[in-house]
Amino acid sequence: MTDPIEAAPPETPSLTRRRRTFLAPLWLLAWFGLAFIVAAFVYWKSATTTTIVVLRHAEKQINTNSDSPLSPPGELRAERLAQLFGGSEKFGRIESIYVTDTRRTQQTAATLAQRLDIKPEIVAANATPSEIARKALRDNRGGLALVVGHSNTVPDIVRALAGVDHVPLFADEEFDTIYIVSVPTIGEASVLRMKY
Repeated sequence: MTDPIEAAPPETPSLTRRRRTFLAPLWLLAWFGLAFIVAAFVYWKSATTTTIVVLRHAEKQINTNSDSPLSPPGELRAERLAQLFGGSEKFGRIESIYVTDTRRTQQTAATLAQRLDIKPEIVAANATPSEIARKALRDNRGGLALVVGHSNTVPDIVRALAGVDHVPLFADEEFDTIYIVSVPTIGEASVLRMKY
């Protein structure tokens, strides 16, 4: 007498193959889902916020050559800037400074740079505000930087950093406005406008 279990015919390979091909898309979908979750988690954990401080140079001497140095009130404002951002604490301090090739922007940042022991980077004279914004973001990912520009470039730099349409223009006698632009990896940038 034969055992009923032994009497059952063996499964044919074609039936087994069909089951495996049916489950393959489900396994692939599960692996892709898991890979997506891991990639999203890694991206989220690596997300940072870059903060760029943008301001116009301090007051310059009037009726001098085209590359005017700072006036005495401008020198006082440059000292005030150094007091504002030049603390000795390493946490939360500016790591890079960008200036143009003019004396007034370089002198505005000089005292602060000396306090922080940073050599300001002079951006090319023909660099557009968008190029300056991209450079500051690229070089300082997740950090803090300062850009000293001019009345006709600061609004455009802030516009490029924050992705906003309207930034108020500077009045001729306006030297005390600072923009602090926070640019996150995920989400929209925010802008804080203040006076110093």
